[in-house]
Amino acid sequence: MARTTSLKHYISRSSYCDIICTPEKTMKYRILNTLIDTSSHCVTQDDKPINLTNIEFNLLLYLVQHANKLCSREDILNNVWGQRFQYDTGTIDVHLHSLRRKLGFERKYPIESIRNVGVILHTTPKKQSYILNIKEFAIQWIKKHEIDFDKKQLVPYLHLDPFVSEITISPKDLHQMLDGILNVLLPTSQPGIICIKSHLSCTHFSLILDINGTINELKIPINE
Repeated sequence: MARTTSLKHYISRSSYCDIICTPEKTMKYRILNTLIDTSSHCVTQDDKPINLTNIEFNLLLYLVQHANKLCSREDILNNVWGQRFQYDTGTIDVHLHSLRRKLGFERKYPIESIRNVGVILHTTPKKQSYILNIKEFAIQWIKKHEIDFDKKQLVPYLHLDPFVSEITISPKDLHQMLDGILNVLLPTSQPGIICIKSHLSCTHFSLILDINGTINELKIPINE
């Protein structure tokens, strides 16, 4: 009997931008390790104060209050600078550069500038890219469980798609998925063969764990 498990079930995505209401009813925002206190007009990182100008503070606050939304350069100028600027003279970029430098942010994350369009502050964790060699991973995973396989008299082998040698996925996530399947199937398995297979289709890459004909398929979308 075949089972299909989607990668989505194993990856949790959580916001890391919090809005904090204190007993004094003041509003605080937290992005990464940066805390923005609207009442004291203060920004700290790991309890250490960050010296921002009034414009830098207002710019950061405006972006946080409109997090995950594309803020046009015109809106930023109108709301942060008021009526002092009739057009963008490059001042937004200058202040964004200063903000990133003082806060230790990367050039495009979490504050991303989109040329000639606007600025967006991302509040979801940045995706890490992993290039995973499938064969090396499979050999490592089998070696990790070789004692369990010996106890159950299961002989491991590989049958991998020769056209796909690498995929983009976290090794930790893949280990957890295969371990979870193995923990369910191993106690009732009979002596025989345990095989790791792989297959590429138009929509997804499949990693298949086959224990004596009991197949569990992990489907990893290609364009996600």
